[in-house]
Amino acid sequence: QVQLVESGGGLVQAGGSLRLSCTASTHTFDFSTFSVGWFRQAPEKEREFVSGMSWSRDITKYAHFTKGRFTISKDDAKNTAYLEMNNLEPEDTALYYCAALRWGSAEDVDYDYWGQGTQVTVSS
Repeated sequence: QVQLVESGGGLVQAGGSLRLSCTASTHTFDFSTFSVGWFRQAPEKEREFVSGMSWSRDITKYAHFTKGRFTISKDDAKNTAYLEMNNLEPEDTALYYCAALRWGSAEDVDYDYWGQGTQVTVSS
């Protein structure tokens, strides 16, 4: 069973930046045919959508709270997806997950593959 693996989380001060990465557990996973979504879940809160990119990389979608601070990207040659996060706020503290769906759009709800998450903590 293919699994996605997130990395790049950590502890950062408010106003700082992080770049999250998402790869697959097997090199045969072809990111070029998958849409990617990033989600997050803070303690005692529901998981929420952060950003999505269509499989063809031509359509992106962002949650309102990203406010131009976050950028999603997908490097098909490296089989890796990214979420660049700038000007981080304490409210961004959460476990961040990536997900992938074959031939998906930028705003899917159900994904075929999920990662275990990477923790992002923003101190004030």
